[in-house]
Amino acid sequence: MKWFLTILLASFVVTLQAQDYKLEGSEIKISKPVLFETGSAKLKPESIAALEIIKQYLTDKSYITQLRVECHTDNSGDANINQALTEKRAMVICRKLIEMGVDCKRLIAVGFGDTKPVADNSTMEGKAENRRVNFVNVALRGRVIGGLPVDGGGKIAGELCN
Repeated sequence: MKWFLTILLASFVVTLQAQDYKLEGSEIKISKPVLFETGSAKLKPESIAALEIIKQYLTDKSYITQLRVECHTDNSGDANINQALTEKRAMVICRKLIEMGVDCKRLIAVGFGDTKPVADNSTMEGKAENRRVNFVNVALRGRVIGGLPVDGGGKIAGELCN
């Protein structure tokens, strides 16, 4: 009976973890948000739950050798400022993941500014959708996935392993 309860509990835990993220192509969709203070690269405390999911994903999927952390913004304000902000945010996320135990070599921080909207920037709802963080698998067992550039067309924010 004891072994049965252990197996049942283990399967329940696996089920809970599986609900925290899903894959859509190479992108990892997580159930928790990554949020920043408005106009800054300061992570809000509630973002840690999302980063825990990503850390666990990378722990579970050791064959994923590189993950791109993409930050995007809406088109409000100056495009150059938006670009710089997304680069800073991507670096902050990656540094936090490294602080949490993720190997720096497994991460790449990329800012896109307002160059890749997913919704209409003329509405408040659309702007909210465009302010986002994406986590994308880039390399599997040391090989780039799909032959695309590791930066995904954005700007690499900086070196993480120093």
